[in-house]
Amino acid sequence: MRHARIIGTLLVAAGLGLGAAIVGSAGAVAQGANKSEAAPKAGKGEKVCRYKFPTGERRTWVCKKEEPCCAWDAIKYVKCGSTVTGCL
Repeated sequence: MRHARIIGTLLVAAGLGLGAAIVGSAGAVAQGANKSEAAPKAGKGEKVCRYKFPTGERRTWVCKKEEPCCAWDAIKYVKCGSTVTGCL
């Protein structure tokens, strides 16, 4: 019986620790969203791509000069395309 109580206590403590970790990581994400981060800078042979989603969220990323800048509103995803297939 005593072992069951100890195991129960450990499970509760682990659950509380996991909950705190989840809350802490959510707070870190929220802080990152509020903090203005340095914009990416293009190097030689690169270009800076910028896109504003219909929700108002802005994304900035770097692609090679010959690659198209691709963005999908439905899944809020951006990437560098291919010179052959474009944004497929």
